Amino acid sequence: MKKLSVVVPVYNSAATLADLHRRLAAVLTPVTAGFEVLLVEDGSRDASWATIRTLANRDERVRGIRLGRNFGQHNALLCGIRAARHEIVVTLDDDLQNPPEEIPALLARLDEGYDVVYGAPEREQHGLWRDAASRITKLVLQQAMGAETAMRISAFRAFRTHVRDGFADYRAPFVSIDVLLTWGTTRFAHVTVRHEPRAAGASNYTIGKLFRHAANMVTGFSTGPLQMASVIGFLFTLFGMAVLAYVLVNYLVHGAAVPGFAFLASLIAIFSGAQLFALGIIGEYLARMHFRTMDRPSYVVAQRTDAEAASCPSRPVERAGATAREA
Repeated sequence: MKKLSVVVPVYNSAATLADLHRRLAAVLTPVTAGFEVLLVEDGSRDASWATIRTLANRDERVRGIRLGRNFGQHNALLCGIRAARHEIVVTLDDDLQNPPEEIPALLARLDEGYDVVYGAPEREQHGLWRDAASRITKLVLQQAMGAETAMRISAFRAFRTHVRDGFADYRAPFVSIDVLLTWGTTRFAHVTVRHEPRAAGASNYTIGKLFRHAANMVTGFSTGPLQMASVIGFLFTLFGMAVLAYVLVNYLVHGAAVPGFAFLASLIAIFSGAQLFALGIIGEYLARMHFRTMDRPSYVVAQRTDAEAASCPSRPVERAGATAREA
């Protein structure tokens, strides 16, 4: 049996952490040679950090990491993944919608030779609009990942720790763990698991945040929008040539130009809109280049429950497998 590192991003979840810890311990103790639970507190406004410290004091297998502010779920996951010590990493949410009892199913699928296994929910318990936004996000992610399994992804995943070597040097404020995993392997799979109603509180992911996350993924990890802008520009060039041909033919045949201010104003509006759309896409990429030149970190660690100074570097390691240095 192999050892596991369970990474949980925590945000305003003080009410569920004790139950999550209890269920993880009950499930993992008989099926693994050893495990650790990394609770990455991402700028919560409740007593989440105090709860994490209490759990860490009671159980040495629990490690708490507190970020300096709210960086986002995927940024917190990246911190925890880099801090993981064991051969396999399991990630899940802090709200108990991903049942810890399903972890053995992911591990069994992983043993079939895959590097990454997702727990695909039988039926998501988010509500109509959230589910619709989630499906749209997965469609965008499929284009960014170039992997068919994108439509079955979830926050509940298990992967071999060596996969993180593919993004060991990644340092940017925009993070998508699912895209980064494709940098280290192409062996993906999924298993169907239960998806339970939220145990307490309300989801912190709104439809707007999901759409912004999708936009960040497609512009941060793909050149698709730039290619789309090029195609739109080419199509409008053809359209403009067709309009010009129509005007010339009409003049030669009827001896008069095409009348009407509305016709001319419509053409100007269409072409101006296409130009502004293309400029907006280019601006998104320039903004990301600007943030990269600012050298903004993916996260900043403020506190830890253990004394290990190198447990979660704010900067990536110099080489795969090297000892991390704290920024």
